[in-house]
Amino acid sequence: MTEYDLTSKKMDIDYMVGVALSEKDLLHDLMEGLLSKDDTTRRNCFEILLQISKQEPAALYEKWDFFVELLSRSNNYSKYIAVYILAQLTAVDTSNKFISIFDDYFALLGGTRAMISSHVALNSAVIAHNKPDMLPGIVDILLDVENIHQGKQVELIKSYTIQALQEIYPEYSDKKRIEEFVKSNLDSKSPKTREAAKSFLETVN
Repeated sequence: MTEYDLTSKKMDIDYMVGVALSEKDLLHDLMEGLLSKDDTTRRNCFEILLQISKQEPAALYEKWDFFVELLSRSNNYSKYIAVYILAQLTAVDTSNKFISIFDDYFALLGGTRAMISSHVALNSAVIAHNKPDMLPGIVDILLDVENIHQGKQVELIKSYTIQALQEIYPEYSDKKRIEEFVKSNLDSKSPKTREAAKSFLETVN
């Protein structure tokens, strides 16, 4: 246990990132805090660890299995945490661990909860960038989101899908394929998706 109050509603995230990278005890407490029943503690710990995963992913790579376990939990917030941090850790995944959880990770896109599916779609761009060999397969999944997602908010999920595809677009060879998907959503029932499609096309054209 460290001296830091992880329940504070005025947490200095940037400061805590620096401390956690130098104090292993705090890093341990942050991991434990992800399992807390206190919303503020859990949120603080996630925000600190997410920044670490972006700035110094190697510091969390040895905890890969911990985050994989979160991915399989029934608690949706635990899934949400894992979706974000595992995506960032692919930047240092020299052991190619992600390949073994690829199906489980993207299976969440086919769930019924928009909170999880939307962020799987969004974070797929990070994975595609870090794992270019997986890029074609990830694009195939994203373009088929209408058939994959089992919830009622698939039109909303498409807005996150389009955001991800915009990040992937420069690195993908068959740009016309992505453009056709985006154009097909200009008349989406979701205002957010219509706006995302319009913004995408304005940016690439």
